[in-house]
Amino acid sequence: MSNDNQDNILSRRKLLIGAGLVAGAASTLGLASSVLAAGEKSAEGEQTWDMETDIVCVGSGAAACSAAVTATSLGAKVIVVEKMPMPGGTTGKSGGVTWIPDNKFIAAQGAQDKREDCLRYMARYAYPEMYAADSATLGLPQDVFQMLEAFYDNGSKMVEWMEKIDAMHFRQFKMWDVDTAPPDYGDHLAENKLNNMRAMEPAAGASSAGGGNSLAYQLEQWLTKRDVPFLLEHRAVGVIKDGERVVGLEVENAGKTLRIRARKGVIFGSGGFAHNVELVRLHQPGIYGACAAAGSTGDFISIAQQAGAKMGPLGTAWRSPVVLEQALENRAVPHGVFFAPGDSMIHVNKYGKRVMNEKRNYNDRTRAHFTFDPVNAEYPNRFMFMVFDERTLDRYAGALPLPLDKRESKWLIEGSNPQELTANIKKRLASLAGKIGNLALSDDFAQNLDASIERYNGFAEAGRDADFDRGLHEYDRIWNKLFSPVSKNAKFPANDKPNPTMYPIDRKSTLYAVILAPGALDTNAGPAINPHAQVLSAKGEPIPGLYGAGNCIASPSGPAYLGAGGTIGLAMTFGYLAARHAAGQA
Repeated sequence: MSNDNQDNILSRRKLLIGAGLVAGAASTLGLASSVLAAGEKSAEGEQTWDMETDIVCVGSGAAACSAAVTATSLGAKVIVVEKMPMPGGTTGKSGGVTWIPDNKFIAAQGAQDKREDCLRYMARYAYPEMYAADSATLGLPQDVFQMLEAFYDNGSKMVEWMEKIDAMHFRQFKMWDVDTAPPDYGDHLAENKLNNMRAMEPAAGASSAGGGNSLAYQLEQWLTKRDVPFLLEHRAVGVIKDGERVVGLEVENAGKTLRIRARKGVIFGSGGFAHNVELVRLHQPGIYGACAAAGSTGDFISIAQQAGAKMGPLGTAWRSPVVLEQALENRAVPHGVFFAPGDSMIHVNKYGKRVMNEKRNYNDRTRAHFTFDPVNAEYPNRFMFMVFDERTLDRYAGALPLPLDKRESKWLIEGSNPQELTANIKKRLASLAGKIGNLALSDDFAQNLDASIERYNGFAEAGRDADFDRGLHEYDRIWNKLFSPVSKNAKFPANDKPNPTMYPIDRKSTLYAVILAPGALDTNAGPAINPHAQVLSAKGEPIPGLYGAGNCIASPSGPAYLGAGGTIGLAMTFGYLAARHAAGQA
């Protein structure tokens, strides 16, 4: 998609925001004035409504809009409700990549994504503590295994349907500027028999900066052309039940409450709770910031609880390190540190020691922050200190968290040697003490940092990281090309060492550090659903008329980020399943 087209999209959305709703909603709102006011009863005592439709979809990202598109294409009347002034949700901020097993591009290349193989990969990666290769359910509880089955069995069907109705067309994802098929995030696991082939992106408008916006816009455009109302700045506050069945949705707008009847169902695709400080404190302490859309405040948690829903795991998220000081200023950070840039760079904990492979994917790398030390009763990795030299600062300038110009960075810490760098890190932590608790570097941090650099440098010269296998697997090397772009003004030469992800840190150079904290793209925790995306009751039975998909429900893949686009692939598939079931086409 050209920049001109992107500008036109943004201009159009601004006009829609000014109107308060997306094209097509006005006629529906006009009809509402002839209905009794919200909360009133008719003379016969029957429930009254401000609006009526077949299906209400809450949210406007990949999950909700995939549901809305599917339901509309099956002949159902749909209303989309979005509490923010602009549609798109967190999808609109993403790269728009979509991870789908057994997709059509795999067969086109003469390969096969066998069901049993893909299920083994997903089960092994998502639930290593339960995985059993010889079990009929691979060691997983039946209901957990069925969610993985539903994803495999229906992801490609969703893609085919979207293309059949001309709502969304895809192409194989080739990592934008690198033009290489991306390794899955569990690329080297023995169970992954088909690495590099499951990620797709929008056929139009794909890019690292605008792919998600293009995906969200194309779904929105398909709906608006069919006069599907988008009620912007309308916040869902509760579902309305008739007995056990959900029959409508209550929303608030400009201080007024509206009741929308949903004859066939209410589908939530409203995002996680990364920006709800209370829920994060209760269920995911340690998330300092997230790049989710600002509307990701977990509204569906309380709504579903009031409807009698059973909660799935509430401690999972799509994780990413964030720059601590940026997140302390505003939890809604623009981006996470998805891939640590540079080659003459390491991460160390409060003891000055490396504890992980710095080049692994953001979701798994962030989980290392939560390691608990039972002897000292602490989380020694709560913050990681990304330490690097002039080479990395110069050669990869502008790749987050490296500034284009160090004078413009508020979070960069520097020192002429490990000892001075340590002293300056301590000063920075002291200045943040009221916001980060009592965390302090160990007394031997400088000594250990010096030793960590020396040990790392030996690995870099040899080409093999004997501690954490950095650069050994394809993921580390291929994704490094994308997230460590070389600055046009770089003065330092290319990496001539055996391992392209490692280069000795120059101990005579000025050293730098950035404090990284655990963060998230968004949470992926909430009410439990079944393979039809029906929300389950406390008894484990479907709540008729209530559905969920995307980040607002318990993730079908648990804590595992299966590959690039793992979030959107699940969101679109279960949005599709929810709509088919609600429309009577399961």
